[in-house]
Amino acid sequence: MTEKSVIADEFSSSVSCGLMLSKRIYYGKGASPTPALMSRSLSSTESCYLPTAVMAYAVVSEPSVVDNPDVPSYQPYVHGRCEPPALIPLHMHEVSMEVDCWMDTAFVTASGAWRVHCIMAGRRCDCRVAVPMGEQGSILGVEVDISETEKSSYNSKWVTLADSKDMEKVAKSGDGFFLTPHIYTFRIPQVEGGSYVSIKVRWSQKLPYKDSQFCLTVPFSFPTYVIPVGKKIPKREKIQLNVNSGSGTELMIQCSSHPLKELSREVRKLSFVYEAEVPAWSTSDLDFAYTVTSSDLFGGVLLQSPALRDFDEREMFCLYLFPGNKQIRRVFRREVVFVVDISQSMQGLPIENVKNALLASLSKLNPQDSFNIIAFNSESHLFSPKMVLATHGSILKATQWLSSNILTTDGGTNIMQPLKQAMKLLSDTSESIPLVFLITDGSVEDEREICNVVKGCLTSGGSVSPRIFTFGIGLYCNHYLLQMLAQIGRGHYDCTYNADNIELRMERLFTTASSVVLADITMNIPENLDSLELFPSRIPDLSLGSPSIMSGRYKDTYKEANRYTYMSCMVVRE
Repeated sequence: MTEKSVIADEFSSSVSCGLMLSKRIYYGKGASPTPALMSRSLSSTESCYLPTAVMAYAVVSEPSVVDNPDVPSYQPYVHGRCEPPALIPLHMHEVSMEVDCWMDTAFVTASGAWRVHCIMAGRRCDCRVAVPMGEQGSILGVEVDISETEKSSYNSKWVTLADSKDMEKVAKSGDGFFLTPHIYTFRIPQVEGGSYVSIKVRWSQKLPYKDSQFCLTVPFSFPTYVIPVGKKIPKREKIQLNVNSGSGTELMIQCSSHPLKELSREVRKLSFVYEAEVPAWSTSDLDFAYTVTSSDLFGGVLLQSPALRDFDEREMFCLYLFPGNKQIRRVFRREVVFVVDISQSMQGLPIENVKNALLASLSKLNPQDSFNIIAFNSESHLFSPKMVLATHGSILKATQWLSSNILTTDGGTNIMQPLKQAMKLLSDTSESIPLVFLITDGSVEDEREICNVVKGCLTSGGSVSPRIFTFGIGLYCNHYLLQMLAQIGRGHYDCTYNADNIELRMERLFTTASSVVLADITMNIPENLDSLELFPSRIPDLSLGSPSIMSGRYKDTYKEANRYTYMSCMVVRE
């Protein structure tokens, strides 16, 4: 089951309606729209109608305003209104993208120009912009310029609740929202037909780390129906990519989806560009992978002074640890408790894929590792009253238990009880890394209490506190709670909104969780620092599956004091 929100389905339906309306437009003698627009059969990418790159749409409530602003034509009057409004994809006349990769984060700036080609001259309509982003994307800013009789421009701005009361023009609730967890959309009010809309949008997204390399994927695939009609209209696209590892180690390029030309190369910095005049816009996302080469563990601290008008005047720092690419490095013995949601909402493909991923994870444990499984809905069901060694026989029993009729998807979601049970099972751990692997698609009302209970269990546990790894499924899961639990438990969080991706994403998270090489990392803080803020507040372990990157701010008591922050590592077991 591929899960989409009702809003996303409505958006896709509105675009379908808009494409039908755009067939009314006459482009002049000898000119015709793209074959894909006129054809009833579209590609699988286009038939979904959700954007796969930054796109702009005309919001049409009255079909009678749909016409070519340059070549007015006879249009039969259309009675009625579009409810909800139709969305006509605007023709794109230029597009460029600049990507700055730094450590485990990519900062993307996408710019483009679209023409309101489908609204008759002298009439106006709202325009809606959709911004698909990569993994864990976050919007940083938007700039809009409109070339019409009265030139207009818009810029995003942080507005506090107190400030908003004194402002005449503040975006209404619903003007900007997430269409899906990866697609942000916002409205541009009342744009005249024939106008050009130039948009610059900035966002950040995480760089997944897999097989000792960072992998960048930025949505950059455009449907054919945004190609401007006319043989002599130039179409130029540009991509600039800058990579800065932040460390003194060499960068090695692994793959690229576009023909990037190298502009400059330093030990830790690379810069590329791709620019071309094209017959059709890009139909593939920007994919890029690179490796920070080192056979051994390495790390360091980077310092940065605040910007001139930064509201926080404290110094900034980034602390990083990389595992290196020596895959034969010894990892800790593991004790794993899988806490699996079997509530009613998990029935069907989600629970089946979770079971498959869980069994795949069990098969990767060594015989000296131990595990247990807690399935929960309104109640908890334990595979075993105590931890069991990961032998072939016990894994076979776990497979049969997961397939039994006892674990039918039913009831609500009670996360507190199984988490307490998992903590109790791991309370006496001292010679291994204890892991709690929580998988759920639900939300609860006692989030604060759950976090407080988990904090209490971690501080009062054995010599090694359990690490908490969380995995959220679907749109209605309490992802914020899962992120908080992972931070509290020195673990990691991941999610998927598509049931088909559960096995792949869970496998990646379990690889990170089960390949720890450094644990209980602490920082030695100089005495002259009277203010220190660290994110995440509890330093995660270093594993072969993921580097450990922390950032924060600090303030020196003395201006001339040494500004460097020191770090020491304590390994639980060699």
